[in-house]
Amino acid sequence: MSVPDSNWFLNARLKLRHFQLFLALDEHRNLHRAAIQLNMSQPAASKLLSDLEANLGVRLFDRQPRGLTPNWYGEVMIRQAHSVLSTLHHTGKELSALRNGNMGTVAIGTVMAPAVTLLTSAIERVHRNSPELKISVEVDVSKALIPRLLEGELDFAITRIPAGSDIERFVFEEIGEEELCFVCREGHPLVGKTPLSLADMAAYPWSLQPPGALMRQRVDSLFLHHQVTPPRQVVDTTDLLVSLALASKSDTITVTTRETADLLCTPERFHLLPFVETLNVQPYGLVSLRHQRLSPGAAVLMNTLRELIK
Repeated sequence: MSVPDSNWFLNARLKLRHFQLFLALDEHRNLHRAAIQLNMSQPAASKLLSDLEANLGVRLFDRQPRGLTPNWYGEVMIRQAHSVLSTLHHTGKELSALRNGNMGTVAIGTVMAPAVTLLTSAIERVHRNSPELKISVEVDVSKALIPRLLEGELDFAITRIPAGSDIERFVFEEIGEEELCFVCREGHPLVGKTPLSLADMAAYPWSLQPPGALMRQRVDSLFLHHQVTPPRQVVDTTDLLVSLALASKSDTITVTTRETADLLCTPERFHLLPFVETLNVQPYGLVSLRHQRLSPGAAVLMNTLRELIK
């Protein structure tokens, strides 16, 4: 298939109904069930798909005895259908908000540390001048945030770009590193122990982010570097509150950012275990899509973040 110019989608007669059909086929992998979901007949759905394939000059789905399977071309169309329909959904919400006299909505994703101080300060400042702006915040790991940004569910994110991502699709404005610390309950057997080694901590239960998460990778590499056997009993969770609850009720050790610990770990309940090394993870930053223009509300929030970062 060749794409002669920027109007290829007009030449292929690509319609919004096609995008809806792609998502239904992605969910059901069956033309009959996809047609039912879209309230159309199976012959009409089949013609819609066949006509587009003919106009594009490629097959998008492989016909199987029990349904349809997207090939590489089909996977591209499905991925873009998610993005297009998500963008239209957010457009509708913005228009509705403006009709109601509001400034619109902003959806932002963030890793833990900037959510504690930087982002909350920016939101407070923005709401002073624009109290009608609706802001939603999703806190998660980078591997979960970046796909949501690409699919249009987030306006921008404060995160890292995971290895293997197509960096040409993003604009990255570095903010800084996250310093990590080890947290246990006040009264833990290791409190006051000197010197405190990694092997001492490994003898106790831990609660950590799941394998593959950046913070977990940093902790795993620490044990590997010091040639210490990792703890045998580990609870995997992305929820910091679960980790802190385990730490407060048992001898479990967990890891979080220094900023988060300063905010949530009161001296009456928690203790930060001293360690000879400063433990950091790679820098995070403001991440937006290179070829996507921010909404007015998102632009206001991002510019406020830039001011605070300076």
